[in-house]
Amino acid sequence: MALSTQLLAQTDADKLASLEKHVPSNPLKNAYFGEIHTHTGLSLDALFGMTATGIRVPDDAYRFAKGEVMSVAGQKHSIGRPLDFAAVTDHAEYIGESYSAITPGAPGYDSKDLQELRNAKTYEEQLKWYGKFSINQRGKDGPTHPSYYAGAKTTQSAWKMAIDAAKEHYEPGKFTTFAAYEYSSVVKGGNLHRNILFRDMNVPEQPFSAIESTDETKLWEWMEQQEKKGSKLLAIPHNSNAGKGLMFPKTYPDGRAFDERYFYLRSHFERSIEIMQAKGNSEVTKGFWPNDEMADFENAPSIKNYSERTPKKENYVRWAVIEGLKYQTKYGVNPFKLGFNGGTDTHNSTMGDVSEDNFIGSHGSADSSVKMRREGELPSWMMAKDENPGSLTGVWAEKNTRGAIWDAFYNREIFATSGTRIKVRLFAGENLAKNPSDAKKMVEDGYKNGVAMGETIVGLKKAPTFTVWAQKDADGANLDRIQIIKGWVDKDGKQQEKIINVTWSDKRSIDKNGKLPKVGNTVDLKTAKYTNAIGSPMLMGSFTDTEFDATLPTLYYARVLEIPTPRWSTYDAVRNKLPLLKDVPAIIQERAWTSPIWFTPTKKIKIKRN
Repeated sequence: MALSTQLLAQTDADKLASLEKHVPSNPLKNAYFGEIHTHTGLSLDALFGMTATGIRVPDDAYRFAKGEVMSVAGQKHSIGRPLDFAAVTDHAEYIGESYSAITPGAPGYDSKDLQELRNAKTYEEQLKWYGKFSINQRGKDGPTHPSYYAGAKTTQSAWKMAIDAAKEHYEPGKFTTFAAYEYSSVVKGGNLHRNILFRDMNVPEQPFSAIESTDETKLWEWMEQQEKKGSKLLAIPHNSNAGKGLMFPKTYPDGRAFDERYFYLRSHFERSIEIMQAKGNSEVTKGFWPNDEMADFENAPSIKNYSERTPKKENYVRWAVIEGLKYQTKYGVNPFKLGFNGGTDTHNSTMGDVSEDNFIGSHGSADSSVKMRREGELPSWMMAKDENPGSLTGVWAEKNTRGAIWDAFYNREIFATSGTRIKVRLFAGENLAKNPSDAKKMVEDGYKNGVAMGETIVGLKKAPTFTVWAQKDADGANLDRIQIIKGWVDKDGKQQEKIINVTWSDKRSIDKNGKLPKVGNTVDLKTAKYTNAIGSPMLMGSFTDTEFDATLPTLYYARVLEIPTPRWSTYDAVRNKLPLLKDVPAIIQERAWTSPIWFTPTKKIKIKRN
């Protein structure tokens, strides 16, 4: 019987399963690029900027992700290249209120307070309203519903709108969507937000929000309950640079010491972390990693001037993943065993809008004009000139379906980019072939004789070899280098790290100080143009860790850098015949980060915990 005839006799679930089954599969896996952090008009903080972008719903965001043109900030706009997968992640907090605000006839639509919002014509009027009905609703014990909240039915209707849009736009093999939302906990001004990603459409009637509890352990317990009902779901922390030291704590929120329950819940539900988004790069910062010459990248320094976000090394992802090795040694479980993914956090419904040369803002009226991007601020967050267009997630999956891509997240075979579509692979093993010259053979060898990014090696008899490969974005800049960042914890419980330049372009050599000379710079700041006269379209190589200590827990991840290109603020200045901003970089080096590979010794040693 032909597939089309079979489908006529099947239920919707059966039809979907048949479509997914017939998507071609590649056992060596393909790279797919997507966005899992986008807000629409169902997020209250997206509504207060609606004078610039208009009110949009999840359906609009998915159409934009597929390449459709939308009107943003008064101009036609698109991402050009469609994404492979996407998830709308509106805030669970006030999602019902937002539904009432934008849906004529909905309960609460005609309330005085929501009429006031819709009648607010200027950004300043809307911002004042938002402060009154959102920011001021955050008490010391967490947010509460405002007076105009029309009840749980509105929350459920908003959630259904998001789910229905994901169902409508799913095209197995071409474009994958997920049921998802954002849990937006703020504790003592610290950002503890998580994006919740479901594997299929077995979802609850409504999402769990910070209104129910700002304690993330309560979120995980709720997720555990959903698992018992048949759901499969993940929590993905983001924006840890604003975590005020609370994203990677040393105790339960109430001060109790960690126990097996905490370790299980966090390691089971939190498999990756968003390493970069519009509000900054959370890998490292130059202030705490002065010896990392590539650390000074989109760190959003003005974030420290808002909500008393005093800079802390403990806010950054590299610190967290290395710190997790201590728990692995002492307890046998690593609560910070996190792969790396990216996102934008756009509040314009413009999924995947990450191009530096096409950036027109991501937060409504707050950054919708050149003047606002140069002189304004993202309220409660940072100066607009310090933001960036955001990041993308790359996954290695056998096919483009919900199950395959969600499983890649769960298995941590994922990588993040700063917006470019670099492809990168990392493998490790005792017996991998060194100095590979064929990418396909390198991948085959990696899967057969080693492990891929996101996996763990338990016990080694000799020094591991790492093989890496990266390919430039087809529409982007050439590559400068591939580095491996090694992190470990010594016997005194102190974090250690080393950055190894594995392979690079342009026949450079490591100098007498152990440094790799810069690749050069072709950027013309007068025209905001660059050339690919330097760098390489593809890099591949290997590294054997001859300093490896088989008694110490260790991790390794790869970082790929492009040659220098203009920053979005430079494109803005040149297009509008304005001077370059003096206090932000004029050029950047876009990059990608693989998830780590972990090594766990078979023999436990005693490591001090600070």
